[in-house]
Amino acid sequence: MAETPPPENTAAGPELESVEAPEIGIEAQYIKDLSFESPLGPDAQAAIEQNPSVAVEVSTSARPLGPSRYEVALVIRGEAKGGDKSVFIIELTYGATITLSNVPEDAVAPILLIEGARLIFPFARNVVAEVTRDGGFPPLFINPIDFVQLYRDQHMNEADGNGAANGGKV
Repeated sequence: MAETPPPENTAAGPELESVEAPEIGIEAQYIKDLSFESPLGPDAQAAIEQNPSVAVEVSTSARPLGPSRYEVALVIRGEAKGGDKSVFIIELTYGATITLSNVPEDAVAPILLIEGARLIFPFARNVVAEVTRDGGFPPLFINPIDFVQLYRDQHMNEADGNGAANGGKV
């Protein structure tokens, strides 16, 4: 019968502290603000047939609500233009109450503005698509967003002195 080798590194030493993994939870999601306009009214259908250009802008913000509780807001603005005329404009601020645990203080903002925004994006995207469809237009489906790059872009603007893109301190 083969002898079992002794375990390696059996020297006594300090026990490793157990580190709990960071956790993120969503308590609630909600439409904080929603606006839809069709300035052309009955002439909008003719403008849609002309294949208008559509521009979409997205930004994120976060603010503390209490210990380990935060509000994350995803702001989406879409505008379809036919020439110099607006066919439709949609503005949505979609919010969520998020809880964090076991997160180092310096990681709170990136987690909220990247991971928190990523978690609520599909719901906000759905609201935009349904409202534009219910407004009489083809649904506006927003392409997936790289929230890491968006976070970098917003924080580069802050570092350059162009304002607080995250809408508040976290």
